[in-house]
Amino acid sequence: MVLWFAIVSAVIVAEVFQSPMVDYRLVAVGAMLPLVDLVLSAVGLGAVLHSLLASIVMLTAVMGFTVGRRLLRRRLLGIPIGMFLHLVLDGSWADQSLFWWPLFGTDLGEVPESSGLVVRLVLELVAVGVAVVAYRRYGLDQPENRSRLLRQGHLQRGYLTGG
Repeated sequence: MVLWFAIVSAVIVAEVFQSPMVDYRLVAVGAMLPLVDLVLSAVGLGAVLHSLLASIVMLTAVMGFTVGRRLLRRRLLGIPIGMFLHLVLDGSWADQSLFWWPLFGTDLGEVPESSGLVVRLVLELVAVGVAVVAYRRYGLDQPENRSRLLRQGHLQRGYLTGG
Protein backbone atom coordinates (compact mmCIF):
# COMPACT_ATOMS: atom_id res chain seq x y z
CA MET A 1 0.00 0.00 0.00
CA VAL A 2 2.76 2.40 -0.92
CA LEU A 3 0.62 4.72 -3.06
CA TRP A 4 -2.16 4.93 -0.46
CA PHE A 5 0.20 6.23 2.21
CA ALA A 6 2.54 8.35 0.08
CA ILE A 7 0.00 10.13 -2.11
CA VAL A 8 -2.90 10.52 0.32
CA SER A 9 -0.64 11.79 3.13
CA ALA A 10 0.99 14.39 0.88
CA VAL A 11 -2.40 15.58 -0.39
CA ILE A 12 -3.84 15.79 3.15
CA VAL A 13 -0.87 17.91 4.27
CA ALA A 14 -1.16 20.12 1.18
CA GLU A 15 -4.86 20.70 1.75
CA VAL A 16 -4.60 21.26 5.51
CA PHE A 17 -1.44 23.37 5.74
CA GLN A 18 -1.59 24.96 2.26
CA SER A 19 2.12 25.67 2.54
CA PRO A 20 4.34 25.82 -0.53
CA MET A 21 7.43 25.30 1.65
CA VAL A 22 6.56 21.87 3.05
CA ASP A 23 8.73 19.15 1.53
CA TYR A 24 5.96 16.89 0.32
CA ARG A 25 8.51 14.25 -0.67
CA LEU A 26 9.49 13.86 3.00
CA VAL A 27 5.84 13.69 4.05
CA ALA A 28 5.49 10.75 1.63
CA VAL A 29 8.67 9.12 2.98
CA GLY A 30 7.45 9.54 6.56
CA ALA A 31 4.09 8.05 5.63
CA MET A 32 5.81 4.99 4.15
CA LEU A 33 8.37 4.59 6.96
CA PRO A 34 6.10 2.40 9.16
CA LEU A 35 5.97 -0.11 6.30
CA VAL A 36 9.43 -1.15 7.52
CA ASP A 37 7.46 -2.98 10.22
CA LEU A 38 6.49 -5.57 7.61
CA VAL A 39 10.14 -6.66 7.59
CA LEU A 40 10.66 -6.14 11.34
CA SER A 41 7.64 -8.24 12.27
CA ALA A 42 8.78 -11.00 9.91
CA VAL A 43 11.99 -11.31 11.94
CA GLY A 44 10.12 -11.13 15.27
CA LEU A 45 10.67 -7.46 16.15
CA GLY A 46 7.00 -6.47 16.00
CA ALA A 47 5.25 -3.40 14.63
CA VAL A 48 6.88 -0.71 16.74
CA LEU A 49 6.73 1.94 13.98
CA HIS A 50 2.93 1.64 14.06
CA SER A 51 2.85 2.91 17.64
CA LEU A 52 2.20 6.50 18.61
CA LEU A 53 5.46 6.39 20.55
CA ALA A 54 7.52 5.94 17.36
CA SER A 55 5.99 9.02 15.75
CA ILE A 56 6.50 11.04 18.93
CA VAL A 57 10.14 9.92 19.15
CA MET A 58 10.69 10.95 15.52
CA LEU A 59 9.06 14.34 16.12
CA THR A 60 11.17 14.86 19.24
CA ALA A 61 14.34 13.88 17.36
CA VAL A 62 13.63 16.30 14.52
CA MET A 63 12.88 19.12 16.97
CA GLY A 64 15.96 18.34 19.06
CA PHE A 65 18.45 17.93 16.22
CA THR A 66 17.34 21.06 14.38
CA VAL A 67 17.55 23.62 17.19
CA GLY A 68 18.71 26.87 15.60
CA ARG A 69 18.24 25.51 12.05
CA ARG A 70 14.77 26.68 11.18
CA LEU A 71 14.81 25.84 7.46
CA LEU A 72 16.13 22.32 8.07
CA ARG A 73 13.49 21.83 10.77
CA ARG A 74 10.70 22.93 8.45
CA ARG A 75 11.90 20.47 5.82
CA LEU A 76 12.38 17.50 8.17
CA LEU A 77 9.06 17.96 9.99
CA GLY A 78 7.47 16.26 7.00
CA ILE A 79 8.81 12.91 8.21
CA PRO A 80 7.01 12.74 11.59
CA ILE A 81 3.92 14.37 10.07
CA GLY A 82 3.86 11.59 7.48
CA MET A 83 4.34 8.98 10.21
CA PHE A 84 1.38 10.36 12.17
CA LEU A 85 -0.76 10.29 9.03
CA HIS A 86 0.21 6.67 8.41
CA LEU A 87 -1.30 5.78 11.79
CA VAL A 88 -4.54 7.47 10.76
CA LEU A 89 -4.68 6.01 7.24
CA ASP A 90 -4.06 2.41 8.23
CA GLY A 91 -6.29 2.36 11.30
CA SER A 92 -3.48 1.69 13.80
CA TRP A 93 -5.37 3.94 16.21
CA ALA A 94 -8.10 1.26 16.41
CA ASP A 95 -5.71 -1.31 17.93
CA GLN A 96 -5.17 -0.18 21.52
CA SER A 97 -2.20 -2.44 22.24
CA LEU A 98 -0.44 -1.42 19.03
CA PHE A 99 -1.23 2.32 18.97
CA TRP A 100 -0.53 2.96 22.65
CA TRP A 101 2.41 0.52 22.88
CA PRO A 102 3.91 -0.06 25.45
CA LEU A 103 1.27 1.45 27.80
CA PHE A 104 -1.04 -1.58 27.54
CA GLY A 105 1.55 -4.33 27.32
CA THR A 106 4.57 -5.20 25.27
CA ASP A 107 2.83 -7.39 22.65
CA LEU A 108 2.70 -5.37 19.43
CA GLY A 109 0.53 -7.79 17.50
CA GLU A 110 0.19 -7.82 13.73
CA VAL A 111 1.12 -5.08 11.27
CA PRO A 112 -2.16 -3.62 9.93
CA GLU A 113 -0.97 -3.86 6.30
CA SER A 114 -0.28 -7.60 6.51
CA SER A 115 -3.84 -8.71 5.77
CA GLY A 116 -6.78 -7.91 3.47
CA LEU A 117 -5.47 -8.04 -0.09
CA VAL A 118 -8.73 -6.81 -1.63
CA VAL A 119 -8.91 -3.80 0.69
CA ARG A 120 -5.26 -2.96 -0.02
CA LEU A 121 -5.86 -3.09 -3.78
CA VAL A 122 -8.95 -0.88 -3.51
CA LEU A 123 -7.01 1.67 -1.43
CA GLU A 124 -4.19 1.68 -4.00
CA LEU A 125 -6.76 2.41 -6.73
CA VAL A 126 -8.26 5.20 -4.61
CA ALA A 127 -4.75 6.63 -4.26
CA VAL A 128 -4.33 6.63 -8.04
CA GLY A 129 -7.59 8.59 -8.28
CA VAL A 130 -6.38 11.05 -5.63
CA ALA A 131 -3.11 11.40 -7.58
CA VAL A 132 -4.99 12.27 -10.78
CA VAL A 133 -7.03 14.93 -8.98
CA ALA A 134 -3.91 16.29 -7.21
CA TYR A 135 -2.00 16.36 -10.51
CA ARG A 136 -4.59 18.75 -11.90
CA ARG A 137 -5.28 20.65 -8.68
CA TYR A 138 -1.61 21.51 -8.05
CA GLY A 139 -0.76 22.33 -11.66
CA LEU A 140 1.61 19.39 -12.04
CA ASP A 141 0.74 19.22 -15.73
CA GLN A 142 3.06 22.23 -16.10
CA PRO A 143 6.72 21.16 -16.35
CA GLU A 144 8.03 23.88 -14.00
CA ASN A 145 5.58 22.88 -11.23
CA ARG A 146 6.35 19.19 -11.68
CA SER A 147 10.09 19.93 -11.64
CA ARG A 148 9.74 22.01 -8.44
CA LEU A 149 7.97 19.13 -6.71
CA LEU A 150 10.50 16.53 -7.84
CA ARG A 151 13.64 18.63 -7.15
CA GLN A 152 12.60 20.60 -4.04
CA GLY A 153 9.47 18.87 -2.77
CA HIS A 154 7.47 22.11 -3.01
CA LEU A 155 4.17 23.00 -4.64
CA GLN A 156 3.36 26.32 -6.31
CA ARG A 157 1.65 28.68 -3.84
CA GLY A 158 -1.20 29.76 -6.15
CA TYR A 159 -2.39 26.19 -6.58
CA LEU A 160 -2.46 25.53 -2.83
CA THR A 161 -4.69 28.45 -1.98
CA GLY A 162 -6.98 27.90 -4.93
CA GLY A 163 -5.76 31.06 -6.63
